[in-house]
Amino acid sequence: MGSRTALVEDLMERFPHVPREAVFKEDLLRGGVAFDPSALSDNEGGEVKPKSYFIFSFDHGTLPELGEAALRRPPEEIILTGGPYDLRRTVVSVRVNPSSPYRVAADEEGVLGLYLDGKRIADVGVPPMPEYYKHKLSNGKSVMEVAPTIQWGYLIYLTVFRVCQYFGAKEECQYCDINHNWRQHKAAGRPYTGVKDVEEVLEALEIIDRYDTAKTSTAYTLTGGAITKTVAGRDEADFYGHYAKAIEERFPGRWIGKVVAQALPRDDVQRFKDYGVQIYHPNYEVWDEYLFKLHCPGKERYVGRDEWHKRILESAEIFGARNVIPNFVAGVEMAEPFGFKTVDEAIASTTEGLRFFMSQGITPRFTTWCPEPTTPLGKANPQGAPLEYHIRLLQAYRQTMEDFGLSSPPGYGEPGPGRAVFSVSSFMDSLPAQEPAEV
Repeated sequence: MGSRTALVEDLMERFPHVPREAVFKEDLLRGGVAFDPSALSDNEGGEVKPKSYFIFSFDHGTLPELGEAALRRPPEEIILTGGPYDLRRTVVSVRVNPSSPYRVAADEEGVLGLYLDGKRIADVGVPPMPEYYKHKLSNGKSVMEVAPTIQWGYLIYLTVFRVCQYFGAKEECQYCDINHNWRQHKAAGRPYTGVKDVEEVLEALEIIDRYDTAKTSTAYTLTGGAITKTVAGRDEADFYGHYAKAIEERFPGRWIGKVVAQALPRDDVQRFKDYGVQIYHPNYEVWDEYLFKLHCPGKERYVGRDEWHKRILESAEIFGARNVIPNFVAGVEMAEPFGFKTVDEAIASTTEGLRFFMSQGITPRFTTWCPEPTTPLGKANPQGAPLEYHIRLLQAYRQTMEDFGLSSPPGYGEPGPGRAVFSVSSFMDSLPAQEPAEV
């Protein structure tokens, strides 16, 4: 199979029940995309919404290695439509890889397209600069720095703690570059606030609320690094929770409130609920016991895998199973040198985890692994996991949901190919569309 096109077409033929849009989306997420200078943004002064680097780099190179894409940011996301595969509207988070076989470029008329092996395979849409990004906070900070939006404007992503207290080789998750991303932005002289002030967050949200007249923004996520001690005198539940409390008091019911945090003890989880959080994401990262200990040494040391899972199940008693949505990083199961050697083994393990949680009414979701080069697993696995793994995972995920009678989780917008906006994996694109209820 000599070309990437041949591989992709072979997988589409072998797995016809997986939407063709999801096959391309997963390949772009796992391997990245190159950008011709004609497809880059003019940063915050332009008409295209630029990439905000909202928590991780999600790039296949460091900023100095990205060339002009480090100076003129690529768009936050792209939309694929049409082309020879007649793609339905597909929102894809941008992960830059200058050596990718996929390239976004403008044609002679200035119309952007996605090219694979030199052939135009889709039209490309880019997000327009939202009106709220054009307005500064009173202290001069940009809304994009304090409260960027992703998923085509659906989600406000509030990374209120930009580093992680799991630090160093013996604690950091082996696929995670949150701490390096902080360092590289500071080294480049970019604004990258470490701990975001509550009042700044509220002011940014006021600007979004004022200018988002179409109410496209529907949810917010509070997140950041793990807190093993305190930040600003607060433990993890109180630190992230006090932002939720302030937001819900100022904007009651305006957005669906979500928090991504560690799997915390029951009393801490209750505090999240009391502060107004509606959805809890205690991410379990990877299912296999051996790989969890290797890939997540800090989580194993401070909590432990079994306790982590026990706390996830307990949190469902507080939030309701449907509102507990733990993430895993799809693909690290196959990372060398310790991961599974075959796709069959990796899918079997991941499906075991899906069945464990879904049998309890809890619906995990996943992010497609981007092998960032400053992480141990990224350095050892620059190509990431095989595309076949990601396609078969989509198939296994949907089948497991059907087995337990579950539907798409709340807080992610519409499911279905051509409708989904979740941009960092294709799980929502691969689920059946929900038809509107009859009146």
